[in-house]
Amino acid sequence: MTFAEIAKQRLINQQFVGTTLPSAPELVGWFGAVQAQEYAQTKWALGLRVRHLTDNEVEQDFTDGKILRTHVLRPTWHFVTSQDIRWLLMLTAPRVHQASAFMYRKLELGKVIFGHCNDIIISALRDGQCLTRDAINKEFGKHNIFLEGHRLSYVMMNAELEGLICSGPRQGNQFTYTLLEERVPAIDLISRDEALVELTRKYFTSRGPATVHDFSTWSGLTLADCRKGLQQLGAELIRKSIDRVDYYFSDATFSEQVRNDMHLLPMYDEWIMGYKDRSATLDFRNSLLQPSPFQFGNMIIADGQIIGSWKRIVGNKSMTIEANFFQPLSAKQRSAFEEAVQRLGRFIRLPVDVRQTL
Repeated sequence: MTFAEIAKQRLINQQFVGTTLPSAPELVGWFGAVQAQEYAQTKWALGLRVRHLTDNEVEQDFTDGKILRTHVLRPTWHFVTSQDIRWLLMLTAPRVHQASAFMYRKLELGKVIFGHCNDIIISALRDGQCLTRDAINKEFGKHNIFLEGHRLSYVMMNAELEGLICSGPRQGNQFTYTLLEERVPAIDLISRDEALVELTRKYFTSRGPATVHDFSTWSGLTLADCRKGLQQLGAELIRKSIDRVDYYFSDATFSEQVRNDMHLLPMYDEWIMGYKDRSATLDFRNSLLQPSPFQFGNMIIADGQIIGSWKRIVGNKSMTIEANFFQPLSAKQRSAFEEAVQRLGRFIRLPVDVRQTL
């Protein structure tokens, strides 16, 4: 197996090619969790893969609670499904607390203040209430608890990690919180080992070929846990080695052909954030005589390789994108780029203008 083959297989498993998943919630469930601090761009990450989706349709799934946005895995926002949120929190929340321990101490946050704030949150959100963070903070103030900045952020994240709250419908452009137990139907809990196996399965099925270090970086779990999950999956996954590094993946689609499409990746897309080692997708850039310097952000990929970057300028009635390529496009690539731009326009239901270098 070569790095180019790894990249092409990831295109299939990450649902860029030939997806049969019909909806945004099913795609999020396939991935297990999708990094989502950039909300609008993460909606595009879903539309990029399920091509008939529109921004409004993904927003409706979020409004309906089929997709939730919360802190899980690493200390950042993720999209998860209502079916997966409870067992994911049970498995990964302790690790997020450990990762946040330094900030808890620095901000003078502990069990006492977390407990007081959690009681206030539960009281404020009971009976289906959905409140913004500012509205909840006003409730804290009524009880002589005054929070701002990072202290408020970590108090709210703690309540999410404890399984008390999750995202509610947006109020205009503002996010709200609501009680998890009222937003999401109860399910039968599974054991920690069962949750570990399920997350391991989802990761390597949706992002493989990948390494155990990739899985640990993405999930926030220890290497020991990640190796345990792989061991318990046993023969479900194929193992291939490059330079004595083991890569794991499902064999379900390995023989599929990859079309030469181009994709405008949103910031923090799982194509980048799903891995510790991104070598497989940098083969093209590294083959250039003078590789262009760049930072991971909004990437452009073709044939599984990063070939440039782009950024967006959002207006009221249109969007403008600035595209920068590592080298001039061929006629076939230019056609693929034009189609990628049109796909973005269909998703947001707005005209998209292009400024391009190279």
